[in-house]
Amino acid sequence: MSFIMQTQNLTKTYGKKDAVKDININIREGEIYGLIGRNGAGKTTIMRMISGLSNPTGGTYSLFGKTGPEMKKMMNKVGVLIEHPGLYPKMSAKENLKIKCLAMGVDYKKDGYLDKLLKIVGLENVPDKKRAGEFSLGMRQRLGIALALVGEPSMIILDEPINGLDPQGIVEVRHTLENLRDEKGITIMISSHILEELAKLADSYGIIHEGKLIEQFTNEELMSRCGQFVAIKTPDREGAVRALSGIGITETAVDENGILRVKERLEESDKMAAAIVKANVPLKEIYINSVSLEDYYLGLTGGAHNG
Repeated sequence: MSFIMQTQNLTKTYGKKDAVKDININIREGEIYGLIGRNGAGKTTIMRMISGLSNPTGGTYSLFGKTGPEMKKMMNKVGVLIEHPGLYPKMSAKENLKIKCLAMGVDYKKDGYLDKLLKIVGLENVPDKKRAGEFSLGMRQRLGIALALVGEPSMIILDEPINGLDPQGIVEVRHTLENLRDEKGITIMISSHILEELAKLADSYGIIHEGKLIEQFTNEELMSRCGQFVAIKTPDREGAVRALSGIGITETAVDENGILRVKERLEESDKMAAAIVKANVPLKEIYINSVSLEDYYLGLTGGAHNG
């Protein structure tokens, strides 16, 4: 699978302060890429540069394999929703879309184009007389996504599209994005501080901390690092490892808290406990545990998640 977007040492400086520095992101075609970070970490700065809304101070980036002037010609293949949707509150959903089409030179009269956009984001049954200012936050966000889809982009960039939504609104936006990826093949870059939801949606992740990309990984890599495991608390970890090897368990690891982790044969935790006790190794506790995306993020950044 090829990369649809790549950055090389992308940097943005304000005065003498680096907002982001030496960012190297790789986004595969047809995936949902989740950008994670605290407020002020640099997520929006990165998205604004990639979207062409802000010029980098240093470094470069490519879209669809193109750089420089050739890349700028490809910007019409990228849809953008940064921060809040720019809606006209006294206009209907269709009227908002019509204005965006006119601005981009898109023929909105062809083949029910506006109706198709509204159907993609689940707003096809909203009465034409209802104004955008009367929409719920979730409806406004979905209309914002529809605006980003004007011109049939191959990639869309969404900054916190589920921020402030109620649970139903979050589910609706998630389903919309999944359909765009699965049915339309659209590549999506999304930032969110609601990591539980992002874990249900993204295929790959990048973690931004204090203006730097500290880790980049796929969902499969996340599952191998996190997921469920048997947690074993013992003062004699080496003895416990020997006891476990006696019953054929060889893949163990010790976390930052000194807890022994076993990711295989989770259903045999009782057998593990028996083997450890039989070997006269002190056993304080054994239980099934799991690590979430948020736990993993906090472990990397070493602090409370402030959204």
